[in-house]
Amino acid sequence: MLALAATLMATPAVKAEKEHLKSINPAYIDNSISPKNDFYHHVAKGWQDAHPLTEEYARYGQFNILNDSSENRVKEIVLNLGATNPEPGTVAFKVATIYNQAMDSARRNAEGAKPILADLKKIETTPHEGMEDLFLWMHGNYSSPFFGAGPMEDLANSKVYAMYISGGGMGLGDRDYYLKNDKRNKEVREAYKKLIVTQMRNAGYSKKDASRIMNNVMKIETAIADSAWTREESRNIPAMYNPFTLAQLKETYPNINWQRFFPETMMGIEAPETVIVMQPNSVMQANNLIGSLTDREIKDYYLWKYVAQAAGALSDDFANASFEFNKVMSGVQQMRPRWKRALGATEGSMGEAIGQLYVEKYFPESSKQYMLGLVENLRTALGKHIINLKWMSDDTKLNAIKKLNAFTVKIGYPDKWKDYSSMEIDPKLSYYENMHNVGMWHQKEEYSKWGKPVDKSEWGMTPQTINAYYNPLANEIVFPAGILQAPFFDPEASDAENYGGIGVVIGHEMTHGFDDQGRNFDAEGNMVNWWTPEDATAFEALTKGLVDQFDAVEVLPGLNANGTYTLGENIADQGGLRVAMTAFLDSQKKKGVDISSEDALIDGFTPLQVFYMNYANLWANNIRPEEMRSLTTGDVHSLGEHRVNVTLRNIEPFFRAFSITDGDKMFRPEQERVIIW
Repeated sequence: MLALAATLMATPAVKAEKEHLKSINPAYIDNSISPKNDFYHHVAKGWQDAHPLTEEYARYGQFNILNDSSENRVKEIVLNLGATNPEPGTVAFKVATIYNQAMDSARRNAEGAKPILADLKKIETTPHEGMEDLFLWMHGNYSSPFFGAGPMEDLANSKVYAMYISGGGMGLGDRDYYLKNDKRNKEVREAYKKLIVTQMRNAGYSKKDASRIMNNVMKIETAIADSAWTREESRNIPAMYNPFTLAQLKETYPNINWQRFFPETMMGIEAPETVIVMQPNSVMQANNLIGSLTDREIKDYYLWKYVAQAAGALSDDFANASFEFNKVMSGVQQMRPRWKRALGATEGSMGEAIGQLYVEKYFPESSKQYMLGLVENLRTALGKHIINLKWMSDDTKLNAIKKLNAFTVKIGYPDKWKDYSSMEIDPKLSYYENMHNVGMWHQKEEYSKWGKPVDKSEWGMTPQTINAYYNPLANEIVFPAGILQAPFFDPEASDAENYGGIGVVIGHEMTHGFDDQGRNFDAEGNMVNWWTPEDATAFEALTKGLVDQFDAVEVLPGLNANGTYTLGENIADQGGLRVAMTAFLDSQKKKGVDISSEDALIDGFTPLQVFYMNYANLWANNIRPEEMRSLTTGDVHSLGEHRVNVTLRNIEPFFRAFSITDGDKMFRPEQERVIIW
């Protein structure tokens, strides 16, 4: 018999008084737009009208509202730490110093490019015989030219670390920006060229030299892009696992001194016996470029890589140039206020130290306990779905249930906090020097994991983060305290709102364990094929249908969504909605609530309607066309409107909740619907 996770009661007792909407503002519902034709705008149009985009934002939605709230809370925490006149060397002193230096534009503008001039001179004056040393110095201290490398959990044995070599080295990130010649990609390329020239001029180079540097950078990065995987190829996890012995690595990529690379770039790590090459073609291209480029070309590439990583911690000239580029990429018209940028740098440096104070003040233990109950209800519901799948065999179902039952659940905050005592922050140093020290501290922390068992108690987000995630290598679902607020989660709201909010988020993260990437990992977080060939074929056929649905969406004239690149998130959205609805119905049955009765209405809406309305409410946002293009190119998530309208058109209970039938735009004929989990 297939074992299911135990079910816990996750909701408080039925209230005697009539419930009212709390997470959803009824005034935002636009009844001039029928839910049968455009459910997203029926729910979100009023919110959009009430929250017009300001010049600071390329996109503004419910996540941003929570982020604004979190930023204000964190700002208060940071300012209060500074007001205590903390002792040098303490966490409070380090936090206050980073924030104050980030805010001190007068000092940074007076210093200009001075904090980096000595290093730029080092790059310029390195003789030919020192080019290998320069390559190792760059990799170990400032950036990852040509490719990336470092330890990460072994995909085949998640209890230990493996050494990985990955692609990389492209300032624009995605290969299409370099290789495609449509209007948008050309526009981005030209903006990037302008950015390189402007920043090198800010660093003290002549216009002629800055132009030469830009041309050499574009030559090199375009060559790297030519060998890089497409976005679609990057979703193939098994294809990334290519073990090389050190001897094979030396033989295949001879222009890199691997014997020196690991100890000299990773703080003493000995050259490992086996290395996983994630994109062999990209590393081969790096090897070929290192062997064929002139010293001048390589130095120009290094100069840009160095300046690009330093720009955020230098004067306003550098910040302004970066913002001009961002305007082209996202359409944003106004730079974020300095205090927000300073706060971001501080959280990026010592986020858990701030998070510890955040949860003490803003995250009650009762919320954690409530969430634990919700998670177990969702776990049970997903188990039911797996057992009832018609396309999956019993053997594969057994393995799926085993994986589901093995999920580790993390809620709110870590059980143990990072120790920042060894981080060196000195107000006498420039802001750039301190931020470099911060970067080196974090790098050392990562490299120190080598040779040790994987610490699965570690968190990948700070507690104040407005997000959640699934980690396949730990088989864990994680919900930071930051997201546990309305409209996602409110202990005082109706069950329908909470299950349609955080319940869907929980189901979403659980379903990631069984999406096109997560399904490659077993209950222990190891890359193991636990599927029968027939079940794998059936799964792929279903996902093809979901890919086609999103591929058909025209985001902007001439630009369609990418159903393959967003497949994992689209699977998780659909799974989250279906599993959360099952959990909600089960919870109401156990509480003796008849959701079809008039007494169950919430401000005139049925509980099922409220469930789906709050899901749409989560994705209410306004967004600029430039940002829509940028996200469609580089984000694995579909745009909010399509996460609602395209996904819901597969779900029968949604049709029933709003009496949607054939002829309505939100309706999809049964034979065209795709149901996976």
